[in-house]
Amino acid sequence: MLRSRIIGTGAYAPSKVLTNFDLEKLVDTSDEWIMERTGIRERRIAAEDEATSDLSIKAANNAIKMAGIKPEDIDLIIVGTVTPDMFFPSTASIVQGKIGAKNAVAFDISAACSGFIYAMSIADQFIRNGTYKTALVIGAEVLSKIIDWSDRNTCVIFGDGAGAVILRGDNGKSGILSTHLHTDGSMWDLLYIPGGGSRYPVSHQMIDDKLIYMKMKGNETFKVAVKSLEAVILEAIEHNKMKPSDVNWIIPHQANLRIIQAVVKRLDIPIERVVLNIERYGNTSAASVPMALDEAVRDGRVKKDDVIIFEAFGAGLTWASALIRW
Repeated sequence: MLRSRIIGTGAYAPSKVLTNFDLEKLVDTSDEWIMERTGIRERRIAAEDEATSDLSIKAANNAIKMAGIKPEDIDLIIVGTVTPDMFFPSTASIVQGKIGAKNAVAFDISAACSGFIYAMSIADQFIRNGTYKTALVIGAEVLSKIIDWSDRNTCVIFGDGAGAVILRGDNGKSGILSTHLHTDGSMWDLLYIPGGGSRYPVSHQMIDDKLIYMKMKGNETFKVAVKSLEAVILEAIEHNKMKPSDVNWIIPHQANLRIIQAVVKRLDIPIERVVLNIERYGNTSAASVPMALDEAVRDGRVKKDDVIIFEAFGAGLTWASALIRW
């Protein structure tokens, strides 16, 4: 059976570090308060002249180097992001041009924190049906530029970064075994940016009312996230006739440490089998899963034949999982 196998991973985080102690000077918060509620100690912040495509290109080049391929070998590029460089053209098109992937079709998808798994699932379908052979899938965000830095409910959580994988068709037993995507648009208003689009176009009043910044109902989102993530992980495991004990690693969306702990406790999976980097990067939305994967691959935790689950939950609401044999 033809499967999409990850043959290269890459990541990039901006150099600027914003700690909880730095945030204490901006809003009414503390290192203890943030750590207790989120598990985040610091996050990376893009420079003024750094856009999502800049982060994406660096992550992509790292993945291409690990895969041992040339940019022109890539025939599909998908970027999952909610912070594109601009409304159009797509960030993927900018990446395609700047890395020299002249043979690739390129487009973005918007699924918020689930964006990387959504994008990987789309690429997987194209590879399985023979349309494309080699895909570059990127999750990248510059969330610092859509955050209200006077709102302690959001500004303590999010950071900037990018992660990427190279997928290639393979007839072996390794690769993506299945992906599972879900959406519930009835709860779209738990996490959103109201202004800047066709609903509330850019205006002085819209900016004055801070409609260009992220709005989040944290408590409601937390409750839905735990239940949905447990269900979508079990969906992937059961679809492949496995048990939670068969999973070597869970690589979760790094949204909130309490969410991750609650989910794995429900599944009776030891926290030692979870790849975590939220303490150092915060919630990087679509970038978090591929960034954590790249870290675990490069430090040797992920080994051949390991069974890995990706999971994510985000605005939309969206949630997703993917089961992979390394």
